[in-house]
Amino acid sequence: MLLHNHIAISPLPLRTTTHRRTAVVSATANFSVSDESLCSRGFTFHRTIDNLNLDHLNSVFVAVGFPRRDPDKIRIALEHTDAMIWIEYEKTRRPVAFARATGDGVFNAIIWDVVVDPSFQGIGLGKAVMERLITELLEKGINNIALYSEPRVLGFYRPLGFLADPDGIRGMVYSRKQKKKK
Repeated sequence: MLLHNHIAISPLPLRTTTHRRTAVVSATANFSVSDESLCSRGFTFHRTIDNLNLDHLNSVFVAVGFPRRDPDKIRIALEHTDAMIWIEYEKTRRPVAFARATGDGVFNAIIWDVVVDPSFQGIGLGKAVMERLITELLEKGINNIALYSEPRVLGFYRPLGFLADPDGIRGMVYSRKQKKKK
């Protein structure tokens, strides 16, 4: 899916740091759930891997149906990530929502690993991380934003501005065929 429409953002910057560079994120962007609202419910936003327990993140991946991943490989992937956002539930000090993007830093980005702990789904956390991640990418001037999605969650991404196969564009994935054993 590709992001087809731009999301309105405010020019008032709030500076937050990332592991590679400083990102400018609008303090008053038009988010469906405000930072203040989420904070009052015990949720905290993070934009770096600092204090992110990779085993806990892996548990969220598994809980939503992703395969269990090697924590060392997760760390390497996150070190090569251009933008990320995760939400911590303060009572448990565990990540409950996560999304990240990789790309060329100028024109293109792909969003990966959008997950929300099933115990916390349906309260706006997935939308909160996606809106903020998209806003960060757009403010960097990155307008070509893509993601991979399972068919069952396409409806989640459409209201955020994503379209499946816009203008007939089709994605392709490299797949090495296994040699048949004789």
